[in-house]
Amino acid sequence: MTTRVTANGIDIAYESFGSPDGRPLLLVMGLGAQLIQWDEDFCRLLAEQGHHVVRFDNRDAGLSTHFHDAGVPARGEPAPYLLDDMADDTAGLMDALGWARAHVVGASMGGMIAQTLAIRHPERVLSLTSIMSTPGPGVAPPTEAAMGALLSRPPSDRDGVMDQSVVTWSVIGSPGYELDRELIRARAGLAYDRCFDPAGTGRQLAAINASGDRTEALAKVRVPALVLHGEEDPLVPVAGGRATAAAIAGARLVTYPGMGHDLPRALWPDIVAEITKLTKG
Repeated sequence: MTTRVTANGIDIAYESFGSPDGRPLLLVMGLGAQLIQWDEDFCRLLAEQGHHVVRFDNRDAGLSTHFHDAGVPARGEPAPYLLDDMADDTAGLMDALGWARAHVVGASMGGMIAQTLAIRHPERVLSLTSIMSTPGPGVAPPTEAAMGALLSRPPSDRDGVMDQSVVTWSVIGSPGYELDRELIRARAGLAYDRCFDPAGTGRQLAAINASGDRTEALAKVRVPALVLHGEEDPLVPVAGGRATAAAIAGARLVTYPGMGHDLPRALWPDIVAEITKLTKG
């Protein structure tokens, strides 16, 4: 069941899995993606390992607050908000949940938000897992094909969005694993029904580009850290993961052959095991 709370001055929609007595684990999703991008079965696997799992919609995604009045800034114009604000949203959600501290897992832009949370609010982070992410927008540039897929103009109709989603994930997904086209179509349709707001994705992208490089700040992070990355990621190449791990003292780096910019189901048991090893300390 989706719940909405007020946090950091906005509404945030979230869902939870597992016992409230479990280790608190917050899942932070990436650019333009809604909480449903964290597959329910993946969340349940984490819950089965003793975590109280919460997945949520970032600002400008899904059922959380959208900044429609801000429009989409043109190149060179100020971003309406930064990753700092999105990290503060995350800390605010923890307040609303009654969590003084939590294990934080972020994917792609969510990894950037999780890194920023560990920088701005280190006392709130029990551990940091950064997946297919990077310490800065210029560290691991995407391939031309991946950037084209990311920036392609979305159709306005539901079927078109579903079709385009398959095309996009065919480009940025994992070449070493079979693409589940039906699942991708179904999830894209559900996301369209929950909220269709391409402008919100544009504002999030502006936040990424305006937030700069975190490498120097990450050197001061002292929380236990895990970095997971696909070796065939065309959107955030594996150099981004290596740079993240190199920036954080003591971080463990795990890379996966054949994995692109998604989480193949076949790798879930290993990914869950790596996260669990970290959260158990």
